[in-house]
Amino acid sequence: MSKGRIQKALSGFYYVDAGGTTLTCRARGKFRQEGRSPLVGDWVEVKETGPGEGMVWEIEPRRNAFARPAVANVDQLVVVASAAIPVTDPFLIDRVAAIAALKDCGVVVCVNKCDLEPGEALAALYRNFPVVRTSAETGEGVAALTELLRGKLSAFTGNSGVGKSSLLNAVQPDFSLRTAEISEKLGRGKHTTRHVELYRLDCGGEVIDTPGFSSFDAQELDLELKERLPECFLEFRPYLKDCRFVGCSHTKEKGCAVLRAVKAGEIPRSRHESYVRMYNELKDLRAWSAPRK
Repeated sequence: MSKGRIQKALSGFYYVDAGGTTLTCRARGKFRQEGRSPLVGDWVEVKETGPGEGMVWEIEPRRNAFARPAVANVDQLVVVASAAIPVTDPFLIDRVAAIAALKDCGVVVCVNKCDLEPGEALAALYRNFPVVRTSAETGEGVAALTELLRGKLSAFTGNSGVGKSSLLNAVQPDFSLRTAEISEKLGRGKHTTRHVELYRLDCGGEVIDTPGFSSFDAQELDLELKERLPECFLEFRPYLKDCRFVGCSHTKEKGCAVLRAVKAGEIPRSRHESYVRMYNELKDLRAWSAPRK
């Protein structure tokens, strides 16, 4: 047996980095019977079955797992935003950040295109997060972003047009060549298998690449998020125990410490508005209507 990490999944094969040697593996049938699948990012035990080949034998406990793309053990989501066209709605950032917090995943807020619009006001809303203002065109902030990627497995997300791919090309100049090769190899639209792969960056970090590159799905809302929503807004945490009433929804109650903090400017008002919007989306969710895992 050897241990390693799944770097790529393609057409039922898992490519495991086992101490510098890449093994092409199938998964044990028991995972299918248990309703589980190995994911890119999983740490696994592999049983070698031949030269360069093996079987994924065991999956080690995960820090987290996402469904789309199918990845595990992500350290941080890098939410790329813009105050220039297209302007990012802060609610999109807040939604991703809440779901990341639920999954024990860090968040970096990257305000890109600052050569066109500085984005200082947008960046200020996320002063409790690691935040960096960048320009893929001029290189501003790229070194700071690179440092935030060091030693971590990151996935980039953000609305279309904010410059995610350009930003990664600025961090790793040869990345675009590798992605182009992958697209040509797969033949876009010709394969139904979702291709997910980890790439090592020169800075010592890793980044997730998928077809479409930034198709991180933050749409699914579930009962666990409903129950834990207040703590998923990091700025709320210092105030949650100080509300007058147990079970405070932090939306309109008298004696709510969160609302006092918003009024005092200690919590950005837009963050609270996003919380209320998500609260209202989730409040009527019942166990029978929740998405099945």
